[in-house]
Amino acid sequence: MRDSYRNRLHAVIPGGAHTYSRGDDQFPSNAPAILENGNGCKVFCPNGKEYIDFGMGLRSVSIGYAEPQINAAVLKAIEKGNNLTRATTLELEAAELLVSMIDSAEMVKFCKNGSNATTAAIKLARAYTGKNIIARCFDDPFLSFDDWFIGSTAMKRGIPKANLSQTKLFKYNDIDSLRLLMERHAEELACVIMEPASQNCPKIQSSFDCCEESPCSKFLHCSSNFLKEVEQLCKQYNVIFILDETITGFRWNMSGAQKLYGINPDLSTFGKSMANGFSVAAVAGRKELMELGGIEIEGMHRTFLLSSTHGAEMTGMAAFIATQKFMIDNRVIDHLWNTGFELKKIIKDAIIKSNISDLITISGPAVSPVMHFRDSNGDVNLNLKTLFMQEMVNCGVLMPWISICYRHDSSILKKVKSAAKHALEICKHASDDNIASYLRGKAAKPVFREYN
Repeated sequence: MRDSYRNRLHAVIPGGAHTYSRGDDQFPSNAPAILENGNGCKVFCPNGKEYIDFGMGLRSVSIGYAEPQINAAVLKAIEKGNNLTRATTLELEAAELLVSMIDSAEMVKFCKNGSNATTAAIKLARAYTGKNIIARCFDDPFLSFDDWFIGSTAMKRGIPKANLSQTKLFKYNDIDSLRLLMERHAEELACVIMEPASQNCPKIQSSFDCCEESPCSKFLHCSSNFLKEVEQLCKQYNVIFILDETITGFRWNMSGAQKLYGINPDLSTFGKSMANGFSVAAVAGRKELMELGGIEIEGMHRTFLLSSTHGAEMTGMAAFIATQKFMIDNRVIDHLWNTGFELKKIIKDAIIKSNISDLITISGPAVSPVMHFRDSNGDVNLNLKTLFMQEMVNCGVLMPWISICYRHDSSILKKVKSAAKHALEICKHASDDNIASYLRGKAAKPVFREYN
């Protein structure tokens, strides 16, 4: 049955899915090939088999699948017509809500995915500065499906050669790499774009260790950190600072990770957790930048910012408003930090007990823990990562990465503890033998690779 679904998917959809992260090459061979529905933090196959899920719709579901309160708001919005000829009252309410929540946002433009939002921010930066070069953080796994980002990865096929030289790379927590880049391209650099945090916290002086607290308290009183240094460099060189909060926004803090880390970007982009799985993204920022895409200033040179038929449809706007209300009323952010902290501790203890901490570690902010799989040389070990995922699937847990939602509770963590114990013990046995021989199929592969 699994192969039948795979064959049907690949027959009509390039890659078998509409996002590369959902592709067969990102999962062990025993992972479900197709899903029928989700509820809370569980997903279900057509045959009824269920899995505890930590993928959570590619991190877009922060509360839970099919959350009744969110669904009710969306159904009510559908009855209003969903997509009208002029701007709607829901659109206005959503815009005013976002601007009130994000300190750096004076105006906002909604769209349907994070890629459109980041590219719109890039366009604003170029229009404002009259410059073309982009500095983007090398460590960020994905910022856009557009040429400016994809051309800076291993998948350059289909990207015009002229575009390849316009994006320059710097390293996270390495301010000197950005400073050098700015010095070299001072007359050409339009913007810096990056995520505020991913696998590591922004470094404070010589340390970038996680404080291991929930919620994070490390940055509450610090006068400087890596992100603040980036912000200062951008001001020094008159470069637009774009913070991509597609993942961190409405997850690290209700006012964005920028609030937690004490920074004030020129432009910010949001998505993922905005609307509990419904398609909503946004670019927001200072008025003097955002209004470049407006029509109010008579005689101003026009900038085509975003124009999306479905960008502010009522379903998405209603889902965003209802999601934010639910998160505030139920202190969801606190739950995400606390649950992530407990999960991180469970997996770390299991790693130690399995005596495999030289090959497998877990790190990162508690709200979004990251597991690392290495070989004896310290290089990424995809065989080991795939084996861990395979054995977690055998225990009914789908964990391609770790994305916490509100419906992950203590009973779920208890099951994960048992599953992780089993998976890590198998990984230890395999590491003493031949890891590949323990796999039921091929190892997972990086999304960004030159060849299939």
